[in-house]
Amino acid sequence: MKMETDNEREKFSKVEPSVLQWSQWQLLDSILPTGGFAHSLGLESSIQSHLISSHEDLQTFTIHLLHNTGSLLLPYVYAAATSPDTATWRRLDKALDATLTNEVARKASIAQGSALMRVAAAVFADTEPCIKAMRDSCLGGSRMNFHHAPVFGLVCGLLGMDSATAQRGYMFITMRDVISAATRLNLVGPLGAAVMQHRIALLAEEIVIKWMDRSVEDACQVAPLLDTVQGCHAYLFSRLFCS
Repeated sequence: MKMETDNEREKFSKVEPSVLQWSQWQLLDSILPTGGFAHSLGLESSIQSHLISSHEDLQTFTIHLLHNTGSLLLPYVYAAATSPDTATWRRLDKALDATLTNEVARKASIAQGSALMRVAAAVFADTEPCIKAMRDSCLGGSRMNFHHAPVFGLVCGLLGMDSATAQRGYMFITMRDVISAATRLNLVGPLGAAVMQHRIALLAEEIVIKWMDRSVEDACQVAPLLDTVQGCHAYLFSRLFCS
């Protein structure tokens, strides 16, 4: 399998860099149907818990979420983007599955990662067919969860994206998805969401620089309250509709 992957990547390396960038940009495009907008990253639970009720609360939540994403998940994106091969991917997927003790976050990660791998295998089949080959090899009897962060890093690496850009890209889609969720939940309007995303960008870059290029052994949570609130989503949802 590794030889096949290496052969496919050698073929893909002949693609003009300018053409390659179109695939890289598409990976970050919200139109890619990966299911990111189906998850609020704990925002809905935080609203139901009365932790968020204003634009200022939303901005604070987003900043804490970016810190937590950087400290916990960027190491997996970095490792997968740096070594985009099946063996590394399997190891990272297994490690992250053992790390995510919050069942809500775990299921969301698997759902988004599975969707991203499926979509990437179909969309980039002509330029990077080894994505489909790697996905197919893991759909059999082998235990594979398809967690989102390692899948994202893997696809970025196979599409020729450098690890620094891959890590920034992951933080970007995290910020994009949570602010989009805030729009759906009527916490902020579309224009206000765009303004907020722009204002947070400078701080987001500082957060990326702080947490990028770290090993998986250094992955940790720095905002455990967010994890706790997100884990209560099912309970809060049932209370909302049963009261």
